[in-house]
Amino acid sequence: MKLKLPDGQFKAYLFDCDGTIADSMPLHYIAWKKALGEWGCEFDEYLFYSWGGMSVAKIISTLNELRGLKMPVAEVEHRKESLYYEILPQLTAVPEVLEHIEVQYGQIPFAVVSGSTRESVVASLTTLHLLDRFETLVCMGDYKKNKPDPECFLLAAERLGVAPQDCLVFEDAELGIQGATAAGMASVRVPLPRERAVTV
Repeated sequence: MKLKLPDGQFKAYLFDCDGTIADSMPLHYIAWKKALGEWGCEFDEYLFYSWGGMSVAKIISTLNELRGLKMPVAEVEHRKESLYYEILPQLTAVPEVLEHIEVQYGQIPFAVVSGSTRESVVASLTTLHLLDRFETLVCMGDYKKNKPDPECFLLAAERLGVAPQDCLVFEDAELGIQGATAAGMASVRVPLPRERAVTV
């Protein structure tokens, strides 16, 4: 399936990383299941995808509240990330997004706007041989307020020297779409893996 872009002449593309450029959400879910399972914590797939865009630490602390657990946030976060890196060689790109990167590369500037750590984003993009396509990476730690706050998107636009209304955001998560809208940017929603798997 092809992604239908909104009308307009955009001067920059801003991409989320996990689930948008990188088809990494299934791998992240495997890592989550294993890390949380060590603490006897359930995390069903529907909930995982509905929390797309939420930081790792926030997910762990929210699960603690929901499940009445006391998982050490930093320890579980580190364990989950290390498990993800172990299966990273299996990572592939989202074809529908890769197509737009290939078509527009060199024509307009690109940025990654992610809620993940810089280390994680660099690792994913390096595995996909795409790291050199992006002028800037806006990652966790570069901004104070997470999506759906527009701060991260506005920072990316500022770094690229492009007005917010001239940016197009590619996002798979509802929090990201909300953040793009709050920043005054047009957006295109990237379907989840199970939606892309449906053949018409």
